[in-house]
Amino acid sequence: MRLRAGQVAVVTGAAGGIGLAMARRFAAEGLRVVLADVEEAPLRAAADELVADGAEVLARTVDVGVREEVAALADAAYDTFGVVHLLCNNAGVGSGAEGRMWEHEPNDWKWAFEVNVWGVFHGVQCFLPRMLAAGEDGHVVNTSSTDGGIAPLPTASVYAVTKAAVVTLTESLYAHLRAAGAPIGASVLFPGPHMLRTGLWESHRNRPERYAKSRPRRTPYRSLAQWEAAMKEAGQEIAFTPVEDVAEQVVDGIRAGRFWMLPPSAHTDAQIRARSRSMLDRAAPSYLESFILD
Repeated sequence: MRLRAGQVAVVTGAAGGIGLAMARRFAAEGLRVVLADVEEAPLRAAADELVADGAEVLARTVDVGVREEVAALADAAYDTFGVVHLLCNNAGVGSGAEGRMWEHEPNDWKWAFEVNVWGVFHGVQCFLPRMLAAGEDGHVVNTSSTDGGIAPLPTASVYAVTKAAVVTLTESLYAHLRAAGAPIGASVLFPGPHMLRTGLWESHRNRPERYAKSRPRRTPYRSLAQWEAAMKEAGQEIAFTPVEDVAEQVVDGIRAGRFWMLPPSAHTDAQIRARSRSMLDRAAPSYLESFILD
């Protein structure tokens, strides 16, 4: 897909992190941008920043887990700009689950699935029919993670399961678009290859009351800074990928029509090979044990 000035990009989870980086990058290409996020104040600050830089912006506070709110976002985007070319289903949360899977609270799973999986599905169903009807070139980018999208980190199993679902959803979407002969591409984004400084670490700040925990956490939530300090104290230096690099990968991937927006990484390639070997050999996923320690 060619990116041209005047096209319209919709980005969810756009108030910070990867979402804001993508919005900035699209605006730099001359695209008009629709920003959606559940946090009103940061969203307004992001929109004001882009407008000050000369971008045409529509900002809407949206909980992507609520279908009616995503539908209203689509209505607002088409009422304002008349067309949408790019849809980036990027909003995501961690679950805050503790302990083994059988100890998790059901609400940890319900909340993570509502945002990370249903949020993507709502975006596809509320925007894609109109994008198809316009008959113009377009693209859908769904944000997954190497945690789950490639191989699960068992200590973050809820998040991993949702991100695995995003991969399969996007593979199916790609096949459906090809079967329909649509001029719209689809990609699954694996941000990285290293850790990212995003608000995902503090997702609990936006946890809705309908999915509140039924019991107090056994340990306090850890911020990214606290986790990084703990890793350094343990003698492990953590590499970080700037979110701007991820946004650049997205733009390059859209232009190339690349389905797997997966940056080169020896660690990730080793995970893919180990998992594939386990499946082909019909063997237990013992590779997970080594990756837990990495």
